[in-house]
Amino acid sequence: MNEWSVEFLRGILDAAPEGIVVCRAGQADQPVTYANAAFQRLTGYCSDELMDQDLRRLQGSDREQEGRTQLREAIARGQSCRALLRNYRKDGSQFWNEVDIQPLRNGDGAVTHIVGFHRDVGERERTGSRPAPGLPSWLREDRLSGLHSRAYFEELLQHDWQIGVREARPLTLLMFDIDQLAAYNDTFGRPAGDACIRRVAGVIGASFKRGADVVARWDGGRIVALVRGADVAGVPAFAGSVARKVLDQHIHHPRALRQKFVTVSIGAASICPGADRSVDQLIQAATRALMRAKEGEEARIAIAAGEEIG
Repeated sequence: MNEWSVEFLRGILDAAPEGIVVCRAGQADQPVTYANAAFQRLTGYCSDELMDQDLRRLQGSDREQEGRTQLREAIARGQSCRALLRNYRKDGSQFWNEVDIQPLRNGDGAVTHIVGFHRDVGERERTGSRPAPGLPSWLREDRLSGLHSRAYFEELLQHDWQIGVREARPLTLLMFDIDQLAAYNDTFGRPAGDACIRRVAGVIGASFKRGADVVARWDGGRIVALVRGADVAGVPAFAGSVARKVLDQHIHHPRALRQKFVTVSIGAASICPGADRSVDQLIQAATRALMRAKEGEEARIAIAAGEEIG
């Protein structure tokens, strides 16, 4: 492999069918140091226009996107991440960009560069058939956990919210979070952490047996479930049964605070959609309940109420 020159490797990257960008880590804007030919075709920007610039220009003024938050947090943690973004080409046309980022580390383990893989996932299939509405079918699955993807979950949540407004039907959102996942990764390594997420996700997903329920990986070790018309009074008992199923897996975690096995904390919120409410209120209420659950020493299950719902 020593005979491979820089020019030869660059030729391989430029021949790749998807956009590849290398950015310098350790700086606030993560400036671009390399962009292959496919990325230039995808965005309409030439190499000279991209070098030493950040990629925020691809969002234009459309900055309030969950995918941006996901990427920013992953970069800060030095972790890989996949996100879906609304991006804009140089000519102003919009496209759905699926971004995968991978950190590159030096011999000391410090992240020196970030490699991004970019795909236009909104293009029509080359058969010429009319695309199905919403996300492409293959983008609806989270590749790590096998559950639904966050983007697809948010799409379904918006759809169900509108139905709930018309029919005055309550929606319940449960959030499950793997406790001390960062410590688990530090102890056993990221691949073992990913395997832990897959196993816990499988247990949680299998606990929701109704076809109307939707289970997805939100981010990291957080799993969310949307339940239509649930009896809120029964949520604590059900959540507790799921938590016990996870504990019964006996996934060894020597740095766990309560037991030496992997556990989950659970937050839940139930809202009847209305014109004076938004989906974000449901998400924020469940998130606040989850944070309260993670602060507790015993129950580790919290149901949003009062000011948490808003």
